Amino acid sequence: MRLVIARCQVDYAGKLTAHLPMAPRLLVVKADGSVSVHADDKAYKPLNWMSAPCTLTVREAPDDLAATTADLDASLHEVWEVRNTSGDTLQIAIAEILHDSSHDLGVDPGLQKDGVEKHLQALLAENPSALGEGWTLVQREFYTPIGPVDLVCRDANGHYVAIEVKRRGDIDGVEQLTRYLALMRREQRFATLTGVLAAQQVKPQARVLAVDRGISVITVDYDALRGLDTTSEDRLF
Repeated sequence: MRLVIARCQVDYAGKLTAHLPMAPRLLVVKADGSVSVHADDKAYKPLNWMSAPCTLTVREAPDDLAATTADLDASLHEVWEVRNTSGDTLQIAIAEILHDSSHDLGVDPGLQKDGVEKHLQALLAENPSALGEGWTLVQREFYTPIGPVDLVCRDANGHYVAIEVKRRGDIDGVEQLTRYLALMRREQRFATLTGVLAAQQVKPQARVLAVDRGISVITVDYDALRGLDTTSEDRLF
């Protein structure tokens, strides 16, 4: 990963156009070739970016580009041109580089599920009937080339069901399950495979997208699965 802090002007051209005037920003170039432009706020969200696959070309700044910068007193150091396969371009005109470093991060082990989510998956594996009457577990952590499906079950009619377990169900979870379903359905035995997003809480947008994708949504009670009494009958307060 390369990290560059520079005073720069950024212009995006493609399906839409966007312009960022000259200012200090963080430029991140990742090993996959993607480039993102960040300000000192908004947490992880970049101001602009180009996702891989794309190519980065560094060249000297032409005179006509220097004349278009807001900071007319600044001479441009260089220009980055990032182009994707669709022909969209991200042009970064750099006036001054304040920091430039590269770091080898190695292979990332991936996101680890938090304790509650992992435990929820284990509880559902032990109690598949919580997902549907007559359901049985086929396999937990069913591995595919793009990652593991949390649970694969059979419903009461013997049909395969892929279940993605989340603590909070959001759009990313629906997208993740959609990719798993598309890949698994290529196998004959999974030709009629259906999907379920199981979560303690499900965001409204995720529920709408799931229905649109033909994915069922099940809200699960974590405390009930753990055998805790969730009623108030025996409570003093």
